[in-house]
Amino acid sequence: MQTIRIDTGSAKYSVFAGSGLLKTLAPRIEQAIGRLPRRVFVLTSPQIWALWGRCVQQSFGEAPVVLFLPAGERHKNLASVERLTREMVRAGADRGSLLIAFGGGIVGDVGGFVAAVFMRGISYVQVPTTFLAQVDSSVGGKVGVNLPEGKNLVGAFHHPRAVFADIDVLGTLPSQELRAGLMESVKAGIIRDRALVRFMEEHARAVLKRDPKALEHVIAASIRMKAGVVNKDERESGLRMILNFGHTVGHALEQATGYRAMLHGEAVGWGMVAALYLARRRGSITSAQMERLEKLIYRYGPLPELKVRVGRIVAATAGDKKNLGGVRRFVLPMGIGAAGVVEDVTAVELEAAVRYMLAQAGKKQG
Repeated sequence: MQTIRIDTGSAKYSVFAGSGLLKTLAPRIEQAIGRLPRRVFVLTSPQIWALWGRCVQQSFGEAPVVLFLPAGERHKNLASVERLTREMVRAGADRGSLLIAFGGGIVGDVGGFVAAVFMRGISYVQVPTTFLAQVDSSVGGKVGVNLPEGKNLVGAFHHPRAVFADIDVLGTLPSQELRAGLMESVKAGIIRDRALVRFMEEHARAVLKRDPKALEHVIAASIRMKAGVVNKDERESGLRMILNFGHTVGHALEQATGYRAMLHGEAVGWGMVAALYLARRRGSITSAQMERLEKLIYRYGPLPELKVRVGRIVAATAGDKKNLGGVRRFVLPMGIGAAGVVEDVTAVELEAAVRYMLAQAGKKQG
């Protein structure tokens, strides 16, 4: 097991990554946060609970109260938050209660937001069950829900008390979800860890075959990268914006397709392709670097086909949370293992990048 420490101005906690964590989850939580409270709630999806619920329950002396959130982005909304908080009230939740977010990124984001707003904030623990959630959304304290106008537009910063990333649960993860999650690790390498880029190039076969050592290496490296950024910029006032590499166009793709056509990681994969094109046009990466990084993205694909108009994607980027005062902010790689935020991307440049992305989507990847 590997332990990564998060140490920000407002929160200090550990992320534990390894095998066999679910079997001893309750004592591990107790060790991390102190005595378990009288009321413990687990927010999960029906599918995850069917696979792993018994394992989690057996680690507790007294069974926790289980709350369910159906799978899918369409349930990541304020209506779900109201339903869940009312269920908690009826089950006797108070300010001393603990919420365990046990599932993928949607469960983690909604669970964290519920914990942030219920009685003005209660403790929660993240137990991510997808690769994407383990390397990204469970770490850093950003929680929230979607509006029809855009993704994660209602949210808060509310850090978990601990994060437990059990590699064993990835054994039941569908291949498409594993590959989509790996896009966030590709992102991590491109923006801040060239050694991770090299590892993912050289060990792609082992990673995709779910070799435990290879997965643990990629997961731990990705978390360490994010922890290093979050520790320096907790509230996304500067450096932390680089974690949104690929997300400007990625989020726009999700919105333009109604959050139904692709997984988040797949959208980010295409968003990175658009950003690489823009970076090459601006000269912050070379043609050789662009080709190398695109090849890495496609190695962990394939990415889904795109059936959406250029104008719709470009229009959707207007709701990006990084934008400020009408200025479109865009994260671009500055070589391999470094990135920066630019504020002068024109509509013409963005349209060209989106057209390139759509053209690549129409070709055979690899």
